[in-house]
Amino acid sequence: MGKKGTDFQDIIEREKGLNRSLTTGQLTMIAIGGAIGTGLFLGSGLAIGLAGPSVIVSYAIGALIALLLMGCLSEMTVAHPVTGSFGAYAEKYINPWAGFTVRYSYWFSLVCAIGTEVTAVAVYMKYWFPTVPAIVWIVLFAAILMYVNATTVKLFGIVEYWFSLIKVVAITGFIILAVYVIVGADQTSSIGIHNYVAEGGFFPNGFYGMWIAVFISLFSYLSIEMIAVSAGEAKDPEKAVPIALRSAVVRLIVFYLITLSLMLMIVPWNMAGADKSPFVKVMEIVNIPGAAAIMNFVVLIAALSAMNSQLYISTRMMFSLSRGGYAPKILGKLNKKSVPSIALFVSVIGIVFATFFTIVKPDTAFVTMISLSSFGAMFAWFMIFITHLFFRKNWNETKGRKLPVRMIGYPYLTIFGAGLLASVVLSTWFSPDFKATLLLGFPWLLFITICYFIWKRTIGKRVIVQTELDEKAD
Repeated sequence: MGKKGTDFQDIIEREKGLNRSLTTGQLTMIAIGGAIGTGLFLGSGLAIGLAGPSVIVSYAIGALIALLLMGCLSEMTVAHPVTGSFGAYAEKYINPWAGFTVRYSYWFSLVCAIGTEVTAVAVYMKYWFPTVPAIVWIVLFAAILMYVNATTVKLFGIVEYWFSLIKVVAITGFIILAVYVIVGADQTSSIGIHNYVAEGGFFPNGFYGMWIAVFISLFSYLSIEMIAVSAGEAKDPEKAVPIALRSAVVRLIVFYLITLSLMLMIVPWNMAGADKSPFVKVMEIVNIPGAAAIMNFVVLIAALSAMNSQLYISTRMMFSLSRGGYAPKILGKLNKKSVPSIALFVSVIGIVFATFFTIVKPDTAFVTMISLSSFGAMFAWFMIFITHLFFRKNWNETKGRKLPVRMIGYPYLTIFGAGLLASVVLSTWFSPDFKATLLLGFPWLLFITICYFIWKRTIGKRVIVQTELDEKAD
């Protein structure tokens, strides 16, 4: 395509209409809101069960991958702050197939992730209402968050800011409380650093257990890339995005690693599981009156916050697909509040999946939804690394403007990040719990590729030809 990567004006024009009203603080909280959710509060129990105390290493490896990814993505986002984000970058810098598959895979991932969060909501509500059917909570909270997302992006930003602030304050309070409990514990008690090597040692399930838990850590870190998508509705993306990205990544790494390290000193690793949040178990062990109920409320807010963010991003991704000619035009229409409401309704299909799995297999619904949602997001992450290689090469060749954010160690750290991520995802083939990620993922890629070529032979041929004519005219 002509002027490849140097002019995003066509994408900017086609994605016009969204309000740029998100502040730097709201952008940061959107990323934190998406990433500090079920992955930390409930998924961490599953990871601990697989890796034992070595889960700390698992999350450190996941944090390294996330850090490298954010370096690549922040550079491209500052260059092109559009709603299509990494899907649009893949389209321009690699080819239209890449943009098509990345955006649809990521959208499908978010749709399933919404189901994961709403499944967790049903688990949390059982703490107070054990006899109420899960479907009641799924429908109730889905309706509330759909309303928030269908109103204005400003309302979404405000709600997400306060949701995320509650989580940040709660985690900070948890860290302070955990330190107090550990420091004040009697040497003969079951609380202390000795829990790292008790019950089978630091690696009770060997290197394999630690490595598979990296996959869950990546699921936990998913959604930090949301800043790039929301940049299309930021007030001043060139300044806001780098600040928000750095702040979000640092906070996430600190929160995850410190909280897990403290948690494992209080709760023996073999007591963790996916039936109840490990945070709630800590509060029960500490035996502070009402503390477990308070923490359960916090993890409920965390799940709702993540679901809220995922609804927002999945809606924008479908909007971008529609405006690019990759999805029906009606999905790109905005309501009176400048919100793509029809794309929003399509994106709640994940709630239907979650409801089905929660009713049919309530004991395995959470793990099933993780497997379904992970491949698309991991594929999008992998393609961000690959796209960055093409982006930087093109940017250097065309002598683009000097960017305020640059990925260090290019191309070596970009390649290293892609390789590390790929090795973690491919390892799920040997895990009975997460083998479904690849069993469903590769057929999905084949299916979406076939869809792309069908699209290209029909509607897409006209879209691509028109785009090339417009670029030549410029």
